[in-house]
Parts: sequence; C-alpha cells; structure tokens
Amino acid sequence: MEIIKPKKLPEEIFGVKLNKKLLSEAVRVFLANQRRSRAKTKTRAEVSGSGRKIWRQKGTGRARHGDMYANIFVGGGVAFGPTGRENWKRTLPKKKKEKALKVALSQKLKDKEIFFVDSFEKAGQKTKEAEKSLLTILKNAAKTTLVFGKKTPKSCLPFRNIPWVEIVGAEELNPYLVLNNKYLVFEEEGLEKLINRFK
Repeated sequence: MEIIKPKKLPEEIFGVKLNKKLLSEAVRVFLANQRRSRAKTKTRAEVSGSGRKIWRQKGTGRARHGDMYANIFVGGGVAFGPTGRENWKRTLPKKKKEKALKVALSQKLKDKEIFFVDSFEKAGQKTKEAEKSLLTILKNAAKTTLVFGKKTPKSCLPFRNIPWVEIVGAEELNPYLVLNNKYLVFEEEGLEKLINRFK
C-alpha cells in the first residue's frame, strides 16, 4: 500500500468554501436519524395491580381518589413520560447533503488530513500488517476513516479489528464520517467512485 498523488482533484468537490452552519445542520440531521426511542414508562392504565378505590368518596377529609396508581402516588403511573414511539427523524434536501459533504472534504484537504493510496488490499492479510501499513502513511494512530471503492469481506478483514479505524464505501461517505475522524484515507477506486457519485 503506497501513497499516490491523484492527477487532479475536482475543484467543485475539494475546493468548496467553508460553511460551518451547513456542516452543523448536516451532522445534526445525521445524528438525529441514528437516534432510536428506547425509553418507555408505564401510564396509570398500564401499571398492574388492584383497581380498588383506595378510600371512600366522602367523609375522610382527604381528596377523592380512585385506585392507587395515579401519577401523584409512589408506584403509580407516569404522566407525560416517554412512550417508546417518539419520532426523531429529520430530513435534509439532497443538494444540501451533497454540498455539506463537499465542504467537509474541502476542509479536510485544506488541513492536510486526506491521504490517497493505490489499494488497501496491498496492506496485507493480517491486522498487524494492515495497522503497520497505515501508520507508515499517517502521523499517528488517530481516528481514521478508510474509503473503499468496493467493500468486500476479504478486503475489509485486515482493518476490521483496528480500534481507531472506521470502514466505509465511497457511496456511504457523509459529512459526519469525514468530520468525526481525524484522517481520511481514500483508495484509488474509492476516489473515482466518489467523483462519479457527484456526476
């Protein structure tokens, strides 16, 4: 696996002006769409137990009540708690998504945190060999996104167990993956696919 210098990087992908507001919006939408509703509380209708009236209606001097599962009692149902059906989904127009990715890539290139290699398959078949190959390219073992042209179990296997490496295909790349990791490493085929994706 050797570093290569691409002939010419398209200016419309790798030379876009920084737009922090757009990047922030794209990341927020991406993270919101990863969110799942797992929290769930029981309402007074769902708490199991007797429905017996806890004390008589009149003559006790206390407020009238039905069963003991009202939300004001310990062990009662919860009012306005999470239902497990919350919808966190957000959308971003296609043109905005594309521009946000271009802005993120342009910034990475400007910061000299993008590397291009001929092929990841040349890194070897063992995790130790693959990690050593990556460290000869990168400055340190910081969080890194590897962009594959074609993700196959065989090509991904050597990198899969490296804790600071994230593997993606060129069609899966998004602003969050670019910005969340320190370095971005493209293989030649991955770069071609990315350029074609914008065409």
